Amino acid sequence: MYYIVIQKGNNMASEQFSMRIPKETKQKLEELAQATGRSKAYLANEAIDRYVEIEEWHIKAVQEGLRAVEEGRVISHEEVKRKWLNK
Repeated sequence: MYYIVIQKGNNMASEQFSMRIPKETKQKLEELAQATGRSKAYLANEAIDRYVEIEEWHIKAVQEGLRAVEEGRVISHEEVKRKWLNK
């Protein structure tokens, strides 16, 4: 089992949790940490932060799209093609 400490910024409280990762991923993380001079925990935290940010954005975009459909704010496929081809 590989343990990482999640910490964001100097003023934020950190929490520790454990997770299992494939041996190959751990090896790559160790190599990356050595190559960049960063700790494995720092790199794992950065990766998790980026993933969470992307997923949050994606979920919000899908929810906004669904609201737009519910409110009738849609255009036909043909209109999209027309606008795209006229660029």
